[in-house]
Amino acid sequence: MSYAVKEMFLTLQGEGIHAGRRAVFIRFAGCNLWSGREQDRTSAICRFCDTDFVGMDGPGGGRFPDGAALAETAARIWGDAPREERFAVLTGGEPMLQVDDGAVDALHAQGFTIAIESNGTIAAHPGIDWICISPKAGSEVVQRRGDELKLVWPQDGMDIAALEAWDFANFLVQPMDSDAREENLTSAIAFAMERPRWRLTLQTHKMLGLP
Repeated sequence: MSYAVKEMFLTLQGEGIHAGRRAVFIRFAGCNLWSGREQDRTSAICRFCDTDFVGMDGPGGGRFPDGAALAETAARIWGDAPREERFAVLTGGEPMLQVDDGAVDALHAQGFTIAIESNGTIAAHPGIDWICISPKAGSEVVQRRGDELKLVWPQDGMDIAALEAWDFANFLVQPMDSDAREENLTSAIAFAMERPRWRLTLQTHKMLGLP
């Protein structure tokens, strides 16, 4: 299987439990909850996405013919830093539209710990080391266990009690990045204050001007 990748780059993880950790981000093209075209946003299941995942024209992006090529590029981007610290974040779009044995096995062979950021509508590959699921209201989430449940807030129609019954080690709430960001931040803080099980997470990479 070949892989369509929008971009691949070295940065610091900006969100969640691993915030501040050096990582190679592999952003796969395509999503099953929105086409990525602005004209389709109002009819999409996920209407608040703030990421460009269309095409393969970003830095480090392209069509990779197999898992080995994908992983070798990730290793080259990681550079000379210690191999035992290698950390790759598979994101999108929706990475599980493409992630398979070939990609996972090749990244592991290059020494990477693999994290994924997914909407949870497709079961995560069992070989992934760290699973972060960000559920979207109106979608059918099948991946109901993992390491992080990251709720972008606010979202109308989200059953919080149902989410809390899922098997996740960490429950995170993140204010939605929109024109109402200040109101969303206030609402997310109130959410975490009212529900001690949840922790507030912020998009620190945007604050720092990182990709």
